Amino acid sequence: MAWEEWEQLKARAADRHSARLQLNHHAVDQGGGGTRGDLVAEHKDLEAVGKAAHDLFNDFTTYSGHARMASEAASGGLKGDGFALGDALEHVTQRWSEQTRTLLDACAHISNHLRYTRNQHAADESYIAGAVSSVAALDEGFDDRKGH
Repeated sequence: MAWEEWEQLKARAADRHSARLQLNHHAVDQGGGGTRGDLVAEHKDLEAVGKAAHDLFNDFTTYSGHARMASEAASGGLKGDGFALGDALEHVTQRWSEQTRTLLDACAHISNHLRYTRNQHAADESYIAGAVSSVAALDEGFDDRKGH
């Protein structure tokens, strides 16, 4: 293979490589929106989401309970007076209860997931700090040996 042929092959390979998608880095912000390259969720942001989910859970539990009890009472009264509407209202009340449980489960899931994420992040930080300090100690050992 001649030197010129080698240079041509390298140039073609570089051209093909430049057109590919690269996932090992983030492009530098080009003045658009101040991106930082990493997904960032600050503690205060997660805390606000968790508080909103907790507040919704508590408030909705209270208010949906009032609506359920009033609907059950109305349903029982209508059925007791012989109105077919009582059965329909009872069905609506049952569906309301099912949907309420679904929403409350979702709120609890959000809260639990945020708690898990916070704990996992702390564990990851601890692991990374230990690994980095181990590498630093290893590097220091090699540096010490160079001096001898």
